[in-house]
Amino acid sequence: MSETQEKVMIKAYLKPTCGWSNGVRAVLRKYNLPFEDVDVISNPVAYMEMVQKSHQRLSPCVEIDGVMLADVSGEEVEGYLIQKGLVKPVDSSDSTPINQGCPTH
Repeated sequence: MSETQEKVMIKAYLKPTCGWSNGVRAVLRKYNLPFEDVDVISNPVAYMEMVQKSHQRLSPCVEIDGVMLADVSGEEVEGYLIQKGLVKPVDSSDSTPINQGCPTH
């Protein structure tokens, strides 16, 4: 892990089983970034915190160093991390889709 990565604080408001949430997890694992995985389904207080911070009700939302990325895919999180210079692009052997929605049921 690089010095930059050690300093990045990430709080991810995610559903336990959801394509979008799993895509965010896959990206954060890909770059070996430590993050707090906050379950917004079983924790109503965490859900309300996400709504208050993001100003909307859809997840996933990812807070990176105080910047809230609302209703994002793993692809969008990866783009943000690269654009801000927090990571350098790498290939991954993880086959988890990073831009796939949740089941409709």
